Amino acid sequence: MRRVVVTGLGVVAPNGNNVADAWASVLTGKSAAGRISLFDASPLPVQIAAEVHGFDPVGVMGAKQARQSSRFVQFAAVAAEEAITDAGLETGCEGDRCGCSIGVGVGGMDQIEEATITLRDRGYRRVSPLFVPYMIPNMAAGYVALAHGLRGPNLGTTTACASGSHAIGEAFLHLRAGTAEAMVAGGTEAPITPLSVAAFARMHALSTRNDAPREASRPFDLQRDGFVIGEGCGLLVLEEYSHAVRRGAKIYAEMLAYGLSADAYHITSPPPDGNGIARAIRSALQGGGICLDEIDHINAHGTSTPANDASESAAIESVFGQCAAKLAVSSTKGVTGHCLGGAGGIEAVFTVLAVSQSRIPPTANYTWPDPDCRLDYVGEGVREQKVRFALSNSCGFGGQNACLAFRRLESANP
Repeated sequence: MRRVVVTGLGVVAPNGNNVADAWASVLTGKSAAGRISLFDASPLPVQIAAEVHGFDPVGVMGAKQARQSSRFVQFAAVAAEEAITDAGLETGCEGDRCGCSIGVGVGGMDQIEEATITLRDRGYRRVSPLFVPYMIPNMAAGYVALAHGLRGPNLGTTTACASGSHAIGEAFLHLRAGTAEAMVAGGTEAPITPLSVAAFARMHALSTRNDAPREASRPFDLQRDGFVIGEGCGLLVLEEYSHAVRRGAKIYAEMLAYGLSADAYHITSPPPDGNGIARAIRSALQGGGICLDEIDHINAHGTSTPANDASESAAIESVFGQCAAKLAVSSTKGVTGHCLGGAGGIEAVFTVLAVSQSRIPPTANYTWPDPDCRLDYVGEGVREQKVRFALSNSCGFGGQNACLAFRRLESANP
């Protein structure tokens, strides 16, 4: 069976506009959330978010292309440039053997809102002829392929907050099947807009800690009251193992498996026993031939909502049984907020770095244990620990779940 390894990483996130900065920040456990600055949020009951600051795509895209691209595409362009450069793939792969798979939950939400107002107030002739490419979620994968000459498989998955992880999983399957030698894969999202915040607030899904934004995202904590909406992009370069070895690429970790499932329970709420994500985890373990006691770390979906965190905790307990107590389970959303379609990609990057560097990020703001969440959530700070195998979980509205499995490689030829 063809093996798949990770050879490049790229990130644009609320806590850092590159991998080094974002990783150093997430290890501190200090939240990147703050008051919303992208628009006037004063009329809304929720006025906090985890925004990307100091971001300028012009150096990568050029001024004209940046103006003609939505923010979620800009994030993907910059993260892809970093990941492909990190992998040394600029000249290392024929274009028709390299592909791109980038998940997006919604797409150009800001452009949809602006164009709707323009149409209503100024008529159809004032709607931009670029509105469709501004809006459609597959444009992130389309732009990255165009910019880098990636003529292989090209996908834009849209499965809500599981989009990034599903995109990585689908890329993994293409590499296993031999339809590509390398894939740029992950997720991106720019959802911090008036309508998005208003809609999630109406669902009572968001934290209302407007006066304490850095304490608002608190996964698995007893006092959690909702997620903090975030934005950003995380991308991996996945590569067939022998191809990576032949060209002398550095290898961060091996991707072993991809599990996915559906809750078939409710359009927005997970089943209390977490049976959907549990089945995705079991599928990943079985697909990777991984024993329960070999998993050292799980980067949990951990949104900081009462229902999700309890459900995911129950799922992990049901899958791992007595081994659950030995797992280091952390949610990096305590730092980054919930980046929706971009979350799975960003968290996969952090999971790979935990494996390659033997450092497990903490769960920010974990202070008050919840009797319904009984696992080890790494609340004390970064944990220096060898990570042999790790999982990254994602769940999305519609009941769509994904689990990615990675393992440490001690050498290029284990």
